[in-house]
Amino acid sequence: MNKKLLFTSLFLLSISFSFSQTKEELKVEQQTKKDSIATLQSKANALQAKIDALPGWRTGAFGTIGGSISNFNNWYAQGIPNNSSGNIGFTVNAYANLIQEKFFWRNALTTNLNWVKLDDKDNLTDGDSFNPTTDVFNLSSLYGRKLNQKLAVSGLLEYRTTLLNNFNDPGYLDLGVGATWTPITDLVVVIHPLNYNFVFSNESNIFDSSLGAKILADYTRKIGNISFKSNLSMFQSYKSSDLSNWTWTNSFSYTLWKMIGVGFDFGLRSSKQEALNYAINTLGNTNATFDTIDNSLQTYWTLGLSYSF
Repeated sequence: MNKKLLFTSLFLLSISFSFSQTKEELKVEQQTKKDSIATLQSKANALQAKIDALPGWRTGAFGTIGGSISNFNNWYAQGIPNNSSGNIGFTVNAYANLIQEKFFWRNALTTNLNWVKLDDKDNLTDGDSFNPTTDVFNLSSLYGRKLNQKLAVSGLLEYRTTLLNNFNDPGYLDLGVGATWTPITDLVVVIHPLNYNFVFSNESNIFDSSLGAKILADYTRKIGNISFKSNLSMFQSYKSSDLSNWTWTNSFSYTLWKMIGVGFDFGLRSSKQEALNYAINTLGNTNATFDTIDNSLQTYWTLGLSYSF
């Protein structure tokens, strides 16, 4: 009996030891594989960096789509028990850059459009169509002749307006020359001390074109499943600070499956001319001036599904 018990104990101990040993061996093998993958990925990244440094075109685009629809019938707990509502919006960030040994030509498009509706079925005069809310459109083209790998003499054309409401009213067209600095591959900094800001609008007593300085900084990059773009565009008028403006837009996209993921966009803007136009023509404050208006910070944000091209 004791011999059987001893034999059984030794047998179970050997199985346990063998299992433990196998588990440890598998962990070591797993770590070795991980190290090999990390090494291969590092080599792949180095090769991609060399490919990116080659002359030629670089193109890409990513965006965000968000939307929802709903319908209520006899939902008495809310103020409008019978209604249908909806919200849909999208953003697109696209670029096409030609990089050569002695020059570059960088082109970018940013747009953010959004529509919303709330149809009160008990109100016959209520509209049932989608109305535009967020409305952003920006197109830029930058050409530069390289002085060295990081500095270039450049010329910039940038156009900014709305598409859904009041197209080109106002619209801004910047034309200028100066220098462009590219300290790293994905960061572009434009400093143009000679820039003319053309402003197109029916309200000529509010909006005015002027000469000034243009500063633009753009950082666009993709790291693994993450794509992001940050763009700051500033115009400082030499004529009056009331004619200056700046816009900062940001887009983030994280791919979850194939080309579909989650995207988030937000933007900030300041423009005294637009604030004065809103105070006079929308709020009806005809006595408003550049000195009396509340130039509140303009903001927007969009959260939804994203699609990477």
